[in-house]
Amino acid sequence: MKITKIVPAVKTPGRYNIFVDEKYSFSLDEYQLVNTGLHSGIEIDEEKLASLKNESDFGKEYIRAIDLISHRLRSEKEIRDYAWRKRWPPENTARVIQRLYDKGYLNDKVFAQTFVRARTNAGRYSRRRIEQDLRKKGINKDIINEVLGEDFSDQEALLKLIRKRARHYDDESKLKAYLMRAGFKYEDINRALAEYKEKE
Repeated sequence: MKITKIVPAVKTPGRYNIFVDEKYSFSLDEYQLVNTGLHSGIEIDEEKLASLKNESDFGKEYIRAIDLISHRLRSEKEIRDYAWRKRWPPENTARVIQRLYDKGYLNDKVFAQTFVRARTNAGRYSRRRIEQDLRKKGINKDIINEVLGEDFSDQEALLKLIRKRARHYDDESKLKAYLMRAGFKYEDINRALAEYKEKE
């Protein structure tokens, strides 16, 4: 078999379509093309072709991971879960994640800091709920403790949420149930409600 043509991909800037024996076979990005040293006229065998196609898949998977992160930061577990759902080969998943780390696109601590800041600004999540959500996203305990800190208080978030939601509940027990579903502790809810009533 022979590489007979290499042309820029029309729909995907930065990628090149590779033709083997005059038929389209796979595509590579600029970095991969230079790294593999491919050019028209090179003879390849079945083993080399399979390796190049896998390299093509890796390039597409990496770009997909970048696309996911460009919409919002992701944890390593989220990328791994996505790769598993899409049935990426394990070795490609490992390469994608390593490159994301190398390029600075993947960082669980930065992800956790951003996640906590967003939840805190929303003013309707308890520390316990934030911890649970971070654990689900694969963030380890040390990072969670570090980004939340010792001085993280539910009181401000509770009062803010009570001020926002109290008028929607005629029955205080239903308001308490809502706040407990948000992850707040019963005793903290009672204390915050008492403070809220004093100020109203």
